Amino acid sequence: MRDASAPLRVLIAGGGTGGHVYPGLAIAEEWARRHPDSEVVFVGTKRGLESTAVPRAGYRLRTIAARGIPRRPSFGLVRALAAFVASLGQSWRILAEEAPSVVVVTGGYVSAPVGLVARLRGIPIVVQEQNSIPGATNRWLGLVAAEVHISYLESRSYFRRRDNLKVTGNPLRQSLLRQDRASAYETLRLEPTKRTLLLFGGSRGAANLNRVFAAALPRLSRVPRLQVLWQTGEEDAEWARGEARRASVAVRVMPYIQRMDAAYAVATMAVCRAGAMTIAELTACGVPSILVPYPYATNDHQTHNARGLVDRGAAEMINDADLDANDLARRIEALLRDEPRLRRLGRNARAFSRTNAAQRIATSLEQLSGAGNAPGREG
Repeated sequence: MRDASAPLRVLIAGGGTGGHVYPGLAIAEEWARRHPDSEVVFVGTKRGLESTAVPRAGYRLRTIAARGIPRRPSFGLVRALAAFVASLGQSWRILAEEAPSVVVVTGGYVSAPVGLVARLRGIPIVVQEQNSIPGATNRWLGLVAAEVHISYLESRSYFRRRDNLKVTGNPLRQSLLRQDRASAYETLRLEPTKRTLLLFGGSRGAANLNRVFAAALPRLSRVPRLQVLWQTGEEDAEWARGEARRASVAVRVMPYIQRMDAAYAVATMAVCRAGAMTIAELTACGVPSILVPYPYATNDHQTHNARGLVDRGAAEMINDADLDANDLARRIEALLRDEPRLRRLGRNARAFSRTNAAQRIATSLEQLSGAGNAPGREG
């Protein structure tokens, strides 16, 4: 039981990409709603998306030197191992100073040193796994975690320990679930009378998807009342703006869409990668999609993520190696001209979603931290 005199604090470790950052932010949002007088602290790096997204959301970020481990032997492997050793010391100091009641890890290279130190210090660990095929860090931490919250039932077979597994889904921020379509058009400077094709890769864009879509753009002029919202990533933004100026379709190019809740609110359909959080957001918002899994994802987990929707009639899929401008334009046009199929895909997508994951994880954190009866809780 938590010492009533000790400050109530949750520490969340995860970073690098939106797939690790946004689940943590959704959990933090729900925790703060329930316990406004307590504090959530994040641990990440100075290089990842968390360096801007976490402070923008109003939370403190402590940084460590962790780096991703290259898949092939190289000098980068030596740097990553040295950074891991340094991160262990940094994590020990952070956990000693912050004294969290419970630690949440969302996977990736940031989670490994923080989770290990939390275990050594006897702090309860909660693992949140986004993908159908869990990452190595979360599989390992699953052996010592108090609870492991998975998003797909089929993930169970990848964990050696099963008694701490809970099928919860991916935590979503409330803004995604409370969409205001009228204000979304205004926020994104789009035309409310047109149908919107949303195209995006991960938080850093998708080079091959961008290239093929640019070649497909001229062929989309046959689709009536169409506008495009295209998240390109920073590197492709200027080039994409040039492609958009030559197109006969209205195209709004953005390097990064901070208000994804607005983007989903206006989307008639999406063409995108198949990261776990993208799948969770598409399904929660009921957006029909053509999924193009990133081919170099660890264990090809994006293809497994996408198949979960395709098998349920909730999305279409194109392998990245099969991307072709003519075929992509044809499939986009076919969907936009088939309203019954679009509606069916959207309904099936929404039926696949789990929208209470953040609430369920917050309840677990309360139980593990002894905060279930703490002052300030809202039901």
